[in-house]
Amino acid sequence: MKITFLGTGTSQGVPVITCSCEVCTSPDPRDQRLRASLLVDIQGNTFIIDTGPDFRQQMLREKVMHLDAVLLTHGHKDHVGGLDDIRAFNFTQRRAIDVYARKEVHEQLEKEYSYAFSKDKYPGVPEINQHTLTNVPFSINQVEIIPIEVIHFHLPVLGFRIADLVYITDASFISPEEKLKMLNAKVLVINGLRIKRHYSHFNLEQALQVIDELKPEYGYITHISHLMGLHAAVEKILPAHVHLAYDGLKLEW
Repeated sequence: MKITFLGTGTSQGVPVITCSCEVCTSPDPRDQRLRASLLVDIQGNTFIIDTGPDFRQQMLREKVMHLDAVLLTHGHKDHVGGLDDIRAFNFTQRRAIDVYARKEVHEQLEKEYSYAFSKDKYPGVPEINQHTLTNVPFSINQVEIIPIEVIHFHLPVLGFRIADLVYITDASFISPEEKLKMLNAKVLVINGLRIKRHYSHFNLEQALQVIDELKPEYGYITHISHLMGLHAAVEKILPAHVHLAYDGLKLEW
């Protein structure tokens, strides 16, 4: 398995153009974060988890030439805002792209991208095969994927377990039952927004508590705002087996 962190950032709390803090002006490329997304290569398949507004830029940067499926965690714009750009893969692969999400997320997509689901489609619009997920395991091309339901304030969000990888984003609560699905992971990727507590995201302390409880071989923090602080400084206070992820980071095992 190989994973690539396409983006490790968030729209939450980031003023973008107007910010002149030490993180936003840092020369360290690890402090420059696009919206959170993960590329997974396994058993000859290429999956992407979430297609945020930076999707096209991320695909070009990593030179992704083929895409088997898209998994969506939830419908917030920073996770689905780039879905229109799957049309490039429609063109090169000459087929619709399989998109897996909860029923509520598909309904939202049908509103936001109504032109892609119209009965009288304009030529060249995104072509999407919709697959509705519940909180039960499913397979894509013989790769088993286990949904993990977490809570983002009051919103149910799906994380995913693929083999010994667990990917969780936009969580502020995970039930004991769902944590059982996360046990014995080699790599646990989990959101940690900032140092200070937040009402709808784990902060760094809470993310570390989940990692300590579940004891993966390695833990990686993603969905990081500039309020977390400098990458190099935060890395120094983390346990040896835990790291801040950064855009472009590749892991293979």
